[in-house]
Amino acid sequence: MLTLNIKDLSPVQIQSYLNHAVAPRPICLASTIDKNGNVNLSPFSFFNVFSVNPPVCVFSPSRRVRDNTTKHTLGNIQQVPECVINIVSYDMVQQVSLSSVEYPLGVNEFIKSGLTELPSEMVKPPRVAEAPVQFECVVNDIISLGNTPGAGNLIIAEIKLIHIKEDILNAAGLIDQEKINLVARLGGDWYCRVTGDNLFKVAKPVSTIGIGVDAIPLSIRNSKVLTGNNLGQLGNVEVLPTDDAIETYAQTDEIKDLFDATIADSQTRELQLHLKAKQLLDAGLVNDAWKVLLM
Repeated sequence: MLTLNIKDLSPVQIQSYLNHAVAPRPICLASTIDKNGNVNLSPFSFFNVFSVNPPVCVFSPSRRVRDNTTKHTLGNIQQVPECVINIVSYDMVQQVSLSSVEYPLGVNEFIKSGLTELPSEMVKPPRVAEAPVQFECVVNDIISLGNTPGAGNLIIAEIKLIHIKEDILNAAGLIDQEKINLVARLGGDWYCRVTGDNLFKVAKPVSTIGIGVDAIPLSIRNSKVLTGNNLGQLGNVEVLPTDDAIETYAQTDEIKDLFDATIADSQTRELQLHLKAKQLLDAGLVNDAWKVLLM
């Protein structure tokens, strides 16, 4: 494993390693305004939501690594502590990238990128009409992390109004993760797109206490077939299937055929059972996988 000491790296090298490793990152397209009414629009991938009550987002207009200058977004917020955080979808990603060009102070990136200004209701900066979700925010604090190249400036933005395009909602009125068509930032020039074919669910242990991987028998934990993800699935159950449930499942035609085909060959039988259990786990059938593994 490559081990790197930060003191031996340049800011450019640190930036590259961090941006490629800590990914994908959601993109905040922040619209701001200065005291003279000049609008600025700029994307930031050092961004996330950090609180629900109160609802707070944080993003960081870092000092430029190459020359230690600060961004217009930071200057605007220091003058007018308000912003709109516009969420970026795939349909607008190229225009968002264009808005990141370092235009001179006073140039409106809405105009340069071709994105559409939409008046806000509670704050002065405009919203981006193309964004599927827009957060009108007041800035509670600005935390400087240093004055050297690459140092961040944390913008603590409290959300006051949320605007959501209705065509990304499901029947329950909630945001449909497939419809919002999000993109995220990776390292270098790389982005990724969130689509239905690359979405998956992981059962969240909110109201349950899983038995844990340490409670899984060693013969299963040391399987040459099952992966760490598979063991995580197995360890997330609260209780193991009963002997009756295991016996009933063992009477299915597929399992009986497996046993018949591996008579007097315990190693092959165990391998085939683990392969069957992995197939069930990959299909999300964790309880059935446990039945197979405990036979």
